[in-house]
Amino acid sequence: MNANKRRRRWWPRSVRARAALAAALTAAIVLTGMGWWVHQEVYRQSLSVAEEKARNDLFALVDQLKQGDVPGPRRSAPYEVVATGRATAVASGGGMEAFDRSAGHVLPSPPALSAPVPEMTDGWDYAYRPLRIPDRPDYDSGSGQDLAGRTYRVLYNDIWAGQLTPEQAAALGVRPDATLRAYVVLIPDTSEEIAAAIDDMLLRAGLAGLLLIGAVAYFTVRIALRPVEAVRRLTASVTDPRERVTVPATAHEITALADTINATLQRLDHAAAQQRRFVADAAHELRSPLTTLLTSLEVALAYPERTDWPATATTAARQTRRLQALAEDLLLLARLDTGAPTTDPETVDLSALASQLSGQHLLSARKLDLTCVGTGPAYVRGDRDQLERLLRNLLDNAARHAAHRVQVTVRGEDEQVVVTVHDDGPGVPAEDAERIFERFVRLDDARSRDQGGTGLGLAIARDLAHRHGGTLTFVAGDGDGDGGACFELRLPQAPAPDGDPAHDADAALGPDPDPNSDSDPDPDPDPDPNPDSDPDAVSNPDSDPDRTPDPNYDPDPDPAAVPAPYPDPAPTPAPDPK
Repeated sequence: MNANKRRRRWWPRSVRARAALAAALTAAIVLTGMGWWVHQEVYRQSLSVAEEKARNDLFALVDQLKQGDVPGPRRSAPYEVVATGRATAVASGGGMEAFDRSAGHVLPSPPALSAPVPEMTDGWDYAYRPLRIPDRPDYDSGSGQDLAGRTYRVLYNDIWAGQLTPEQAAALGVRPDATLRAYVVLIPDTSEEIAAAIDDMLLRAGLAGLLLIGAVAYFTVRIALRPVEAVRRLTASVTDPRERVTVPATAHEITALADTINATLQRLDHAAAQQRRFVADAAHELRSPLTTLLTSLEVALAYPERTDWPATATTAARQTRRLQALAEDLLLLARLDTGAPTTDPETVDLSALASQLSGQHLLSARKLDLTCVGTGPAYVRGDRDQLERLLRNLLDNAARHAAHRVQVTVRGEDEQVVVTVHDDGPGVPAEDAERIFERFVRLDDARSRDQGGTGLGLAIARDLAHRHGGTLTFVAGDGDGDGGACFELRLPQAPAPDGDPAHDADAALGPDPDPNSDSDPDPDPDPDPNPDSDPDAVSNPDSDPDRTPDPNYDPDPDPAAVPAPYPDPAPTPAPDPK
């Protein structure tokens, strides 16, 4: 890690500097490629011009030789004229005269010809090849260009002396049957000098361009980041999630950034408000039983001779149980809020679990009829204790608000297990259908805490349903039933475990009969005294004009209203469908 930091220490941290450096590096790569191309093109063009000039000199030499004139030494390009049968050069110049003529010619003699060289139609016939200029001791380097010891491209053309008159051949100092060759040396020094000058100019211009590009990129990014810096300063100055940053008027990426920050602040504000409300509600719920407990104990201690100690102990135990239940609910909600996955999920028969809880449930002091109807095993995957807590909360809520009857139905539908819990209580107003699932929500906050519960039961039930990949909703009534509330739980259906006897029996008997058929395979052993009422009717306070919603209705059962802990009597089986 430290080595990486040391290696990257040279890389600037500022976005402006990084953008400027990246732009400069990119421009350097582009300019280098362009400079190399310009260098090659300039050198090629300069060399082409030099070659054209050398070729013109060659043809001028040939024309002079064909006229019997000896060329002079003053030429722009080095040249030498040699002939067969002659040890010294016929003529030389342009820098080749630096060699001692008496020491012999520098360039090789041509092969002997016996006929004139055929000329091309355009008269521009010549040949070329690379030749090395020998480094002879008779070369005087101080007289001009240093040609000795280097290899050059040499252009040449041959002339047969038989084409000349005897007088012309004699003037050139060659035999009448000799072969003359005119050499012109192509010197690339000028092209190289031109290319070097262009390279120097490009280097200077490139460095200036890189500085200019880097500066432009730096200040452009700086100007572009000014709104970002303004948003950053505003965000850094936010001390209250209710504050918002100013959104720029122009519609670009900075506007989207400001909108995103405002949306984040709004979510934080909402979460903080929920947290404050949760803490306040929890403190209020904890204060009520503590106040009751403290008051009863202080009164008992102040008047010990007139205190009914068993009643005081009963009150203290009831408030302690309420505190314990509230603490357990808060801890469960905290665990659910962490989103930790369910450990060791198992396959649970929700129909059997609902039937077992219905048989074990205590229906308070009022006489209630609690029935559980199922169409067969209904398997789901999850934590058995959490699923039991979910169903128990729904049963406690229904038992608290039911007038005479609570009915639990378990069925399979579209690869889901559907559990509905009906009660014939006062129902829930339509505007409160979702609010009842919020934490510490009661439809009447002014009622007695002992009768209204803590307001966490349905919130815990919905969180547990979501934790198991399902949903828990309040289903509105259709107006034809007997009122009350209906809560619908949907969980993903799981395959039956291997070796399950109920599953094997269902497979042998075939599919379940249609529950909507006219036949009634499951007669109710305790028929409803009102045959016109629908046992599965969903709560709707507006469906019965003579019924008014109970102002003390609460979607959450109060653990203090039901004696705790729950006893464990022998399980009571569900009504036998036969």
